[in-house]
Amino acid sequence: MRRAVLASMAVLAALAVGCGGDDDDEGGGAAGGGSGETLTVWNNEFQPDRMAATQEILDEFTEKTGIKTKQVAVPEDQLPTLMTNAAAADELPDVVLATPTAQSQQYAAEGIFDGEAAQAVIDDLGADTFSQKAIDLISQDGVATGVPSDGWGQLLIYRTDLFDKAGLEAPQTLDDVRAAAEELNGDGVAGITLATAAGDGFTAETFEHVALAEGCQMVDDAGEVTFDSPECVEALRWYGDLAKNYSVQGAQDVDSTRATYFAGRAAMMFWSPFLLDGMAGLRDDTKPSCKECKKNTAFLAENSGLVGPLTGAAGEPSQFGSVSTFNITVDAPTEDAQELVKFMMSDGYVRWLGLSPQGKYPVRAGDSEDPEKFATAWAELESGVDTKAPLSKFYSDESIASLGEGVEQFQRWGFAQGQGPLMGALGGEQPVANAVADVIGGKDPAEAAKEVQATAEELQAGLQ
Repeated sequence: MRRAVLASMAVLAALAVGCGGDDDDEGGGAAGGGSGETLTVWNNEFQPDRMAATQEILDEFTEKTGIKTKQVAVPEDQLPTLMTNAAAADELPDVVLATPTAQSQQYAAEGIFDGEAAQAVIDDLGADTFSQKAIDLISQDGVATGVPSDGWGQLLIYRTDLFDKAGLEAPQTLDDVRAAAEELNGDGVAGITLATAAGDGFTAETFEHVALAEGCQMVDDAGEVTFDSPECVEALRWYGDLAKNYSVQGAQDVDSTRATYFAGRAAMMFWSPFLLDGMAGLRDDTKPSCKECKKNTAFLAENSGLVGPLTGAAGEPSQFGSVSTFNITVDAPTEDAQELVKFMMSDGYVRWLGLSPQGKYPVRAGDSEDPEKFATAWAELESGVDTKAPLSKFYSDESIASLGEGVEQFQRWGFAQGQGPLMGALGGEQPVANAVADVIGGKDPAEAAKEVQATAEELQAGLQ
């Protein structure tokens, strides 16, 4: 159905596939390497500087193996359309870099990604060198849908200077967050800036982080939808109360929440670690604008704490986490594609993590010779775009440690229960973000939860 609806956009997919240039323009290694085919590599790290850095890795791979590559920039929000149309046109790429968790699961279920080929790579590199949690998140029926490359966990970022002034300890629970938001709200500073926009993926991700701590799950171990549970209703109530009383009013999204915190007008926010370089003043496109930042662009970084896993009523620390994967498609020359993925996870791995160290924590800590090889190297990588510096220059040891501590506590709705396709479908509909916005607007949380329940059940039935 989805392919039929989007078939009219096949021209867009063809253009994207073709933008990598001619085979002769890519790579410079010895001719005759591998199968002799050129690997088409889609890269979701589509920013020009990251594409250039990836190309250097690919060029070295070609030099060492003779296998040529053709890199194509694929913005993440265009991946579903481009993949659908490439499949319909029988023009799949060979390898996809930086695939989000949900899409890795979805395309494996649709027969686009070759899970067996990915599992063989993991086994060859040594499954014990990977985070078991990362493997679990991207697997279906015990088989990996891709090779987990890196991950990031949702963070609670808070102003340590404001907390210290108010005599507040670092927040560790949802109760702590609410109490701090109430205490610090006022005098031109919101207690917290929360994502609240309807139909918005960032709102859904932020809410899921809170809901997991509350013990709310989208499905149970049997795969039955459970969003009308008391835990999910309470999570909606908690989130709505915080947004209405202690956050910035109006529809807030990924950009506005960051802008509010960067302007010094919020004591806390939930965000991914990808903003840490910008908060330290290392990139010109997202510089902090608080009054103290005029004299010291790193003021917010030096006066912010990072909290990963949070504890709620469920009593178990949890953290929304996203694991990216390297994927091999079913149409790829398998052995060549496997060699590339192995290279990306070994010789090229630290440089891959260096594309954005703050948001790329290694889920392969090391190899058989040095179990901490990659984790150690990651800690020394420099972040930033216009200016480069290690995160340790601006953030405390505890904050840096928090980026990795949550990896084994990463959770996502549905994946462990074999419901990855449902999670992908929910991402397209965004009923959870809509429910959050409805509750903030005054709807009863129990009624909003029932609407999400009904939508999820309908989507699930359609996937069976």
